[in-house]
Amino acid sequence: MLKMTLSRFSPATLSPPFSLTKTISNHPLRFPLFFCSHSNPISINQPSSKQVNFKSGLYLIATPIGNLEDITLRALRVLKSADVILAEDTRHSAKLLQHYSINTPLLSYHKFNEAQREQSVLKRLIDGEIVALISDAGTPGISDPGSELAKLCVEANVSVIPIPGPCAFVAALSASGLSTNEFSFVGFLPKSASGRRERLMVSANEAATQIFYVPPHKLSQFLEESSNVFGENRRCVMAREITKMHEEFWRGTIGEAKSAFLDRQPKGEITFLIEGRPICEVETPSEAQLENELGALISNGHSLSTAVKLVAAGSSMKRKTIYALALRKFGKQHDDITDVE
Repeated sequence: MLKMTLSRFSPATLSPPFSLTKTISNHPLRFPLFFCSHSNPISINQPSSKQVNFKSGLYLIATPIGNLEDITLRALRVLKSADVILAEDTRHSAKLLQHYSINTPLLSYHKFNEAQREQSVLKRLIDGEIVALISDAGTPGISDPGSELAKLCVEANVSVIPIPGPCAFVAALSASGLSTNEFSFVGFLPKSASGRRERLMVSANEAATQIFYVPPHKLSQFLEESSNVFGENRRCVMAREITKMHEEFWRGTIGEAKSAFLDRQPKGEITFLIEGRPICEVETPSEAQLENELGALISNGHSLSTAVKLVAAGSSMKRKTIYALALRKFGKQHDDITDVE
């Protein structure tokens, strides 16, 4: 039996013992769950909104990324006390609310309707309501709807209150075994091939750990494109289904990952981490490598000068040297050549 002593709770919050026996996110519990203050157990259920006073404002509430137990008591209290809960998918969020017996009204708020909803939501906030915002999983605004509404509230001098909790990339980073001193959260890569390559080239030149969100059906494409830019020897970690029954952390090099997932497509959302470029590492690319990179960018519609800037950003070579090579190899194909300093 797991017991926690919570002496800060007042007698008003005490209730009979609560035994949690149902399966939570495919995790059957092997023990009853009690929260105890001295000898009196209390319910995991939060107090009613009449017992808790919250100021009006927009509450950005992190919700479980898999296991329903990964939510804070404060988050549950705000969700119960709010006038309305903005949810990315009301059907998905209803399962979480039903599990914790929360009956607050739900209103859909996602990337396809946030522009139409934001003004009406802002009016409710200005009128003094408590508005909670949740996404399907994790922290709102982090590769999920919420950042634009938060920005609008800040501009209107409306309080924005974060209720911290689960976040997939933070969980993955903490258990990755890669450096956590510095990291860059990239999230999802652009849809276009040229956009993905440009972003990967920037990431490959950074010393910080790079963190990406990768849809499972695009993992092979991501590994192929990453190996072409990062090289095959860079260490990486593939984390998926974090906090769920089939949670997996795969560790190795990018080259090993290509082989490991050649015939296996993992299920579930993937957080992919790649170690940063060693500070002491100074690679001098060959002329053939530079020519291939320039040619790929130019064939994707970039001007010669833009291609030079992008290649130089991911290389230790001087831009003028790359520019001279570009003029020799591709200068006759372009009339838009401008001087590159």
